[in-house]
Amino acid sequence: MAAVDDLKFRANPDATTISIDEPAEAHKNQHSRRQEPGREEDDELLGNESDKTELLAGQKKSAPFWTFEYYQTFFDVDTYQVLDRIKGSVFPVPGRNFVRLYVRSNPDLYGPFWICATLVFAIAVSGNLSNFFIHLGRPTYHYVPEFRKVSIAATTIYAYAWLVPLALWGFLMWRNSKVMNIVSYSFLEIVCVYGYSLFVYIPTAILWIIPHKVVRWVLMVFSLCLSGSVLVMTFWPAVRDDNRRIALATVGTIVLLHALLAVGCLAYFFDAPEVDFPAPVLPTHNGTTLITKVK
Repeated sequence: MAAVDDLKFRANPDATTISIDEPAEAHKNQHSRRQEPGREEDDELLGNESDKTELLAGQKKSAPFWTFEYYQTFFDVDTYQVLDRIKGSVFPVPGRNFVRLYVRSNPDLYGPFWICATLVFAIAVSGNLSNFFIHLGRPTYHYVPEFRKVSIAATTIYAYAWLVPLALWGFLMWRNSKVMNIVSYSFLEIVCVYGYSLFVYIPTAILWIIPHKVVRWVLMVFSLCLSGSVLVMTFWPAVRDDNRRIALATVGTIVLLHALLAVGCLAYFFDAPEVDFPAPVLPTHNGTTLITKVK
């Protein structure tokens, strides 16, 4: 049997000791940092914590832009995410940021691309049908499909969905260099917000077939309020710390351009002035012609 002295614990003076107070102190400092007013919301909005973690872990590496993998990441989204983002754009919640709730984790181009494509055909087809129903029953009217409306609608919608976000992104980057507290969005995030905000105009364009101007303008105003509120609640936090006049002018310009798109599409494709068709010419036996005016 071993002696009692052999069973006693012997401490090694050369061993490395770890204090259990250090993790507690670090946790305390981290907890106090999180309790700073407005800090947690800003970190969540900017995505600083997740970005820093990915950078330190070496996981956030992007492929070169000339490779297929680089563009594949823009369409790496499932159906449930697209439907959730569409629902968030149609039913905006006051005080909720669309980027923080739906886009920040994985911005995509799949939804905006197909939303714009669907909206182009919805406006072009609905505009042709609207023109057909307006002139239906007139003896001199002969329906001819206006395919040029497809190209005009495509140019308008895609130019708006790409050029306006590009200008807004450049403006926010410029103001971010002047004012440090401005929230910065990436170009892909801005395109994503604008693309999903246009979804509400798809059912609206279909309902614009109704041949009543009052109904059309009421639908336009309703859709403009829904989609415009998504843009305002997304970009107001990005400029509210800037100069008051600049912030209000920026948000006002965003809403104005959005309203011009809706009003322009309604006025050009659906409320175009009626064309006066030439009256039929009826020949007579005495060598003269009789012109009948058709209204």
